[in-house]
Order: sequence, then C-alpha cells, then structure tokens
Amino acid sequence: MQPLAGIRILEFDGLGPVTFAGMMLADLGAEVLRLTRSASAGAAVFDEVGGAVLHRARSAVPVDLKSSADRDRVLALAAGADAVIEGFRPGVMERLGYGPEALQAANPRLVFGRVTGWGQDGPLADQVGHDLNYIGLSGVLHAMGSADRPPTPPLNLVGDYGGGAMLLVVGVLAALVEARTTGRGRVVDAAMTDGAALLGGLFHALRGQGLWSDRRGVNLLDGGAPFYRCYACRDGGFVAVAALEPRFYAALLAGLALDPAEAPQHDVAAWPALAARFEALFLERDRDDWASRFAGTEACVTPVLSLTEAALHPHNRARGTFHDGLPAPAPRFDGARPVPPDAGVGLSLDEAVAQWSVPG
Repeated sequence: MQPLAGIRILEFDGLGPVTFAGMMLADLGAEVLRLTRSASAGAAVFDEVGGAVLHRARSAVPVDLKSSADRDRVLALAAGADAVIEGFRPGVMERLGYGPEALQAANPRLVFGRVTGWGQDGPLADQVGHDLNYIGLSGVLHAMGSADRPPTPPLNLVGDYGGGAMLLVVGVLAALVEARTTGRGRVVDAAMTDGAALLGGLFHALRGQGLWSDRRGVNLLDGGAPFYRCYACRDGGFVAVAALEPRFYAALLAGLALDPAEAPQHDVAAWPALAARFEALFLERDRDDWASRFAGTEACVTPVLSLTEAALHPHNRARGTFHDGLPAPAPRFDGARPVPPDAGVGLSLDEAVAQWSVPG
C-alpha cells in the first residue's frame, strides 16, 4: 500500500506543473480525479499533453466549469476531498466560483494547492509567462550555460517541475498533515519564481562565502571546472565527468594517463588549458570505450545516455527505474520497486459524484 492511500484529491486539469503534481500524488497512492474540459467547454488541448506518463493513475472527468449544474457537482466532490490542486492564473478560480473561500466553506479541512509562475500576488502576478521567464527572474538561469554564450534553457525542469510542481506537492502534503490535527485546510501558494530561487540556495550560500562568481561558466559546478563538465567523444557521444573530491580526481587522471604534477586540480588560472587537454584526450576514444575504461573506478565518469538508452541501461533495468520504457514512480518505500499504477478511466461527472461520496 502506498503512503497516500485514502487521500482524495481534485485536480483541475492544466498544463505543466499541476499535471506533474497530480501524477506524483497519484503515484504515491492518493485517489486523484482529474477534472478535464468537457466538449461543451471548448478546447481539448489539455487532454493531448502528458499522455501515458503525466496523466497516469487517475480518472478523467469532463467538466464545464462555467455550467451551474456542473458547479454543484464539483462542489459535492470538493466536500469529500482532502485537497484541490490547480494551476490557473490568479483570480480565475474565484471568477468561476471555485476559489478557496467557496470550496472551504463546503469543506473547512480542504487543502487548496495553487501553482503559478509569478505567484498569487506581486507586480507580475497577472502577467503571462513560461518556465524560462520565471527562472530568469529567479536568478538561477543566469548561472546556466557557457561563459561565451547566452544562458542555456535547462528544459523546463527547474521552473515547472522543480520549483513549481515539486514544491506544490511538498506544500500540499505539509498542509494535509496540519489539517489532520487542526481540522482546517490551508491555501498553498506555490510560485515557480519562489521555488526556483529556493533551489538556487546553495549558490547564494557559496557566493556569500566568496566561492561563487556571477560570471557564468567559471565556477566549480557550472562547467567552469575541467573535472566537472561533459566531454565529446570520438563517436559523437558524450561522457559526464564529476571528479570533485581529490581521490576521485586522482582516479580521473589515472584513467587519462596524466601526471598529477602536470594537472593541479584547483589552479583556477590553469583550468582553461586543462579543459582543452581533457577535450583532446576524450576525443581519442568512443563514449562506451571510456565508460568501460572507468567502470569500477572512483573517477565518476559515466556515459551521457539518450532517453531511449537510459531505459535500457543495466542499472536502471535492475532498479526498475523505467517500466515499458517510461519513467516509473519514485521514490520507493521500504525498498519495494515502484510499479506504475493502472491508467485511469474516463468517468462522467455523475459517475464521479456517485463513486466519490462524502466520507462518513
């Protein structure tokens, strides 16, 4: 049994972080109903995003949020829910009649989780944006990429999923624990700008100690250090090198047949020349040749795998990290290998209300 078994959550369907948060909560055992846009409500675009991974493990219930009849039934579902999650722009849920005040009036213990880019208040709260905008304002985007190029978009992992979805899940779980004691729900305001800034906490700490520069590509963990970056190989593949500790660095030099006296690790002025030396050496072999050469050593050199290759790697196969080529739920509990829950079914709103009556 998963830890959130018995928890009921209404997910107002959306894009990006709220979808990922719904998947996480369902993977952890919560019973999640995903309220999708009905045909009468217009676009079906939300049903096309997420697919077999992000929409797994919960039933889809078409709803016209502007219909008074549907509204009464959604309020009935909220009365029996432990939490609601939504990702609309500030004020939208209130205008539709589904804001925290309305839903918590019917269910005082309801946790109301909201995730947006800019947050529920502040000068930019009503402005449009996407992941790249939010992490740009947080300061973390500036630190990503090469020194001589514009910052590199880190997919949409830092804003949408790290700073948004994951912190929404943390906030909802914390509020659920409190609600069990107090009988009162909280409103969780998860902003991607806040979350991305928080994820950058280590680098603020390092900068405060004089150990991090605002110059991109010259620091220990941003690709500036020759022993913590990726290198191209002869066949066009890449290896990831993360030999931070001295003994790991020594193992790296041994694998590259370099004399430690000619490659001091922390001579920052010599880093560019040392990186060029490493680049030339890694180009002499194919990626998997290097992976074999460093296998079983402490050099922290591993192949950079594609999405397809990752599902086939022996470690990931042994761990069950992927299931049928798709990411499996994480984390696992008591060492049990997580198995993706069965795909959710389609329910009508009436069926959902009948199935999901208020707990007695």
